[in-house]
Amino acid sequence: MLELKDITLRFEQKTVLDKCSLRLHPGERIALMGPSGCGKTSLLRVALGLQMPDSGSVSCTFQSVAAVFQEPRLLPWRTATENVNLVLSDRAETMPEALNWLDKLELSDAQALYPAELSGGMQQRLSIARALASRPTLLVMDEPFKAMDDKLNERVIRAVAASVGGAALLLVTHSEAEARALGCRVLRYENGKFLY
Repeated sequence: MLELKDITLRFEQKTVLDKCSLRLHPGERIALMGPSGCGKTSLLRVALGLQMPDSGSVSCTFQSVAAVFQEPRLLPWRTATENVNLVLSDRAETMPEALNWLDKLELSDAQALYPAELSGGMQQRLSIARALASRPTLLVMDEPFKAMDDKLNERVIRAVAASVGGAALLLVTHSEAEARALGCRVLRYENGKFLY
């Protein structure tokens, strides 16, 4: 389970998170929605342990956590296949599985390319493939589909929905359709607080 209790986070004079509490159980799917700049990404960063809150506590008992950020976090010196294979074993015997993940995200033609040779949308799909390949028990995604056109977006969301299995999902999105397609309960967030 992921539990955030009374999280407060300030940047200078601005309170971004104001005593926010959130509980995400195994297998549960939650989508955080709210205006741009309201603190959704900050909440994810706190949940992932990348940002220390000013007060409150975070507890995570999920065995494996994978994240897809708004900007792809890929290793530039590794090919697309190698980026995915890194979370599998980084050995030759798991390369076929890495290639299978690329195929699921419509990246078969990019297997030998480096991140700099890929478009922004392709880099994002590669990040998604790598996260799914790690078979996490908690998948955290921050607006992962925004760099794609509508038709590709729909296909990628279907691939994620089919691949995420029983993992818990914490998604930041501006799209009700994305939240529905991934089976998420929506939590609305504004002015540092959840609007229940």
